[in-house]
Parts: sequence; C-alpha cells; structure tokens
Amino acid sequence: MMGDKAAISRFLSNFKTKMKVYEVLFLDERNKNTQTLAKLEITPLARRKVLEELEVRDYSQGPLAESMYGGGAEMWVFGKMIRGQEVYIKITLGYPSASVICISFHVAEFAMQYPMKSG
Repeated sequence: MMGDKAAISRFLSNFKTKMKVYEVLFLDERNKNTQTLAKLEITPLARRKVLEELEVRDYSQGPLAESMYGGGAEMWVFGKMIRGQEVYIKITLGYPSASVICISFHVAEFAMQYPMKSG
C-alpha cells in the first residue's frame, strides 16, 4: 500500500507533534543503527533533528504493518542524504500516550525509491 501526499503529510505532522511531547525512542540495540551514527559522525541530537526535518518528498514507503513490536502503529519509511550517504529511516507513531519510535536509522542497504520527489 502506498501513502498519498495528504496521508504522508498528516503522518509527518502527527509524528513531529507527538515527538515534541513524548520524545523519540530510538531502537539502538540494532547494531547498524549505532554504526551509522559513528560512520556519519552524527550525534543522537543531530539524528533527532533529521527526524524533525523530514518532508513529504523524503517519503519512500508506507504505511506498512508493524509486527515486530506488538503490532502497534503503522511504520513509514523515509530516506535522507546525510554527509553523502543515503540513510534509511523507518518510524512509527508508537502507542497512544507514549514515545514515537525510530525503528531504523542506518545507511541504506539498497537503492531507495522516492515516489513523491518530482523530476
């Protein structure tokens, strides 16, 4: 299933609003997430800023069913160029009244598609 521009925009708006209230839970037990921070020389604070600056044109896929963490909210995938590397970012709104979750934040392992980028 692919999100349309309005749905993506709505998701990002909800995500950013909720992130201001509840913070972000980064799933850093996944090695490739922590390796990416070191490789790109970015701090956790800079990583959070990347999430705050996501736009509709950074959209890659979603909404996807979330199954790994108890079947909570849908997952959405975005991509961002950081220091010349394409970074794969998978995020979800998480549970009601709880942190948003950044499931993945690592250098992309394959070329990403951006259906909302024009040109």
